[in-house]
Amino acid sequence: MFKYYRWIILVALALFFLGAYSNHFQNTFHFDDSHTIQTNIYIRDISNAGKFFYSPEMFSSLPSHWGLRPLITLSLALDYWFGDGLNPFYFHLSTFIVYAIMLIVLYFFYQKILNTNNNNASKLLIMFITAFYGIHTANAETINYIISRSDVYSTFFILLSFSIFVYFPKYRNRYLYIIPALLGVLTKETVLTLVILLFFYILLFERKMSLFDCFKKSNFSVIGNTILQLLPLTIAVGILQYYTLSKIQSTTDISNPLGYYILTQPYVWLRYFIAFFIPANLSADSDWTVIMNPFDERIIVGLCFFTTLVFSVFHYSKKAETKPFAFGLIWFGVTLLPTSIAPFAEVTNDHRMFYAFIGLTLSLGNVLTRLWKNYTSLKYSAQIFLSIGFILIAAHAYGVRERNKVWKTEESLWLDVTIKSPTNGRGLMNYGLTQMSKGNYVGANEYFLKAQQYVPYYPTLFVNMGVLKSATQQINEADLYFKKAIELTKGHEHSPYNFYGKFLINQQRFEEAEKILLESHQINKYDPEALKFLCQLYSQTQNWDKLNWSSKSILKIDPNDKDGELFLNQSIKKETAKIPNEKINVVAQMINKSLILYNENKFDECIKVCQDILAIEPNNENAFNNIGAAYNMKKDWEKAAEYCRKALAINPNFNLAKGNLNWALSELKKKK
Repeated sequence: MFKYYRWIILVALALFFLGAYSNHFQNTFHFDDSHTIQTNIYIRDISNAGKFFYSPEMFSSLPSHWGLRPLITLSLALDYWFGDGLNPFYFHLSTFIVYAIMLIVLYFFYQKILNTNNNNASKLLIMFITAFYGIHTANAETINYIISRSDVYSTFFILLSFSIFVYFPKYRNRYLYIIPALLGVLTKETVLTLVILLFFYILLFERKMSLFDCFKKSNFSVIGNTILQLLPLTIAVGILQYYTLSKIQSTTDISNPLGYYILTQPYVWLRYFIAFFIPANLSADSDWTVIMNPFDERIIVGLCFFTTLVFSVFHYSKKAETKPFAFGLIWFGVTLLPTSIAPFAEVTNDHRMFYAFIGLTLSLGNVLTRLWKNYTSLKYSAQIFLSIGFILIAAHAYGVRERNKVWKTEESLWLDVTIKSPTNGRGLMNYGLTQMSKGNYVGANEYFLKAQQYVPYYPTLFVNMGVLKSATQQINEADLYFKKAIELTKGHEHSPYNFYGKFLINQQRFEEAEKILLESHQINKYDPEALKFLCQLYSQTQNWDKLNWSSKSILKIDPNDKDGELFLNQSIKKETAKIPNEKINVVAQMINKSLILYNENKFDECIKVCQDILAIEPNNENAFNNIGAAYNMKKDWEKAAEYCRKALAINPNFNLAKGNLNWALSELKKKK
C-alpha cells in the first residue's frame, strides 16, 4: 500500500503546506521590519553587499539595534532588488523558499535520529512528522514576521551542519560540517547551541551511553574525547560569534532583573510546551512580565515542569528505542537556553518556539514510531494512522491561514494583540497608531492613554502622543510630549528628535528646530531624515551655505537620494521652494484650520478649506489626504479613495493617506 501511495501522499502534504501559506505573501511589514527594512536605506543598494559584513550600522536605521547579521541584511537587499522596492511579496517569498528547503533537510534529520527501518511505511511516517512541524500553527508567527527570517535561516544552517556531521562520519576530519554553522553565525546568535546538541548526540547515539553513564568515572575519558572532537567547531563558531557580537552597540535599557527573569523561564517553557499541542492563544506581542515573587504558584509550577523534563530526559536516555524521545526533549531545552539566561525585554516570544519545536516534534515522532510498531498488526491501523495524521495537519493548516489573516495589516495584527495581551502597552499604542493613520484621532487618543497605564516611560508612546496632539492642533501639549520623549531616550535614540524637529519647523520655530535636528544628526550620523528636515528648514530660511552642507551630507549617506539632489541644486542656484514663504505660512494655517474643522465634525467645511488650499498649492498632499479623511467620515468611500490616491501620487510614503485609503477600500469591498 505505502509503496504505491507514498508519492500521492507526499504531493498532498506539499499542497497542504502551500495552501496553508498561500494567503500570507502580501502581508505587510511589522515590528522591527520598520527599521531593518522600511527605513534602512542601505538595503536599497545591492552594491553595499560587502559592507554588510563589517558595518553594523547597515543592519538597522536605529543605533540601538546596530549589529552584524550580514546574511540577513544581504537577503533583504536582494529582496528589495528583485521586487524593485518594498514589495512584501518578494520578502515573504524568499523566506518561504528557505523554509521549504529547511523542511527537506529536516526530513533527513528525523530519518537519521529516529533510526526507523528504511521502508516505505517508515518514510511515510517521517513525512507526516516533517509536515506536522512545517504546518504547525505556531510557526506562522515566525514565517509572517519578515525580519524573523533570522530564525529560519539560522535553524536551516544548524540542521544542515548537524545532518552533514551525522550522515558523513568518515569525512568529519575534513570539517565540512563547520561551513554551514559559520554561515548560521552570520544570521543569528544561536549557533553555539549546535555544539551542545552534537555533544549529546554523540554520547547517546554513537557512544551508546545514557545520561546516567555520564556520571560514571570510567566514562570521563569518553566525555573528554567527545569535547575534543567538537573543539574545532566550538573554536570556529566561537571566534566568528565573538566578531559579530563585538559589533553590537545596543543601548536599549533592559530592565528585567536577571535572577527573576531566569526563575520565570521554566513557566515560559511550560507555555511553549502546551502551545505545541494546543496553539490556541498565540500573540504577536505578549504581555507576560517577569514574576518577582519566587513563591508565586507559577514559579512553582514552572519548576515542577522543568524537574519533570530533566527526569524524563534521564529516564528515557537509558533505552535505545526511547533515546530519540530524550534527545528531542534535550533539543527543546538547549535551544531555549540563549533566551532563558539572557534578560531580554520580552519574557516570552512566540517566534522562539520555531527552533525549539524541532525537538518536541522529534519526541512526538519517537512516540508515534513505537506506537506504529505495536499496532500495525491491527485491522485498518494504517488507515486510522493516515486519517488522524491528515486531520491534524488540516487543522494546523487552518490555524496557519487564520494567523496569516491576523498578520495581514498593522491594524489586524495589533487588534489581535490588544485582545490576546490586553495589558501590553506597546500593543495598545500600536493599535492606536493604526487608528490615527485612519484619522480616528479620538480612538487613537483612547488607546494611547490606555497604553500609558502600562508603559509610562516609553519614549515612542510620547512621540506618538505628540504627533496626535499636533494633528489636533493642541500645540502646547504636543510640545510637552515631544520634550518628554527626548528626555526619556537619554540621548540614545534619534527618532524623537526628528519628530520634534519637524514639529518645530511647522510651527516656524526655526532656531529651536535647527538645534534639535543637529542633535539628532550627532546621535545617528547615518540617518538622512534629520538632514532632510534641516534642508527643508534651510531652504525656507534661504540659508544657502547650510543647505549646501546638509544636502551634500545626505548624498554622502545615499548618493542616489533624490531629495538630496533637489536640495543641492537649490543651494547652488540659490532658489528656494516654488512657493514663497508667505504663501507657505498661509497654507500651513489653512491646513491647521481644516484639521480643527475635521475634529469638530464639520466635514463639509473641512473639505471646502482644503479645496481652497489646492487652489493656492495644487500638489498639497495634506489637503488631498484631509479631504479623503473627511469623505471617509461622511461614508462617501469612492470620493475618499479618489482623494487619498491623489495624496499618495504626490507622496507614496504618506502613511496617513495609506491608512485612509485602506479604510475606504475595505468599506467599498464590504459593499460589493
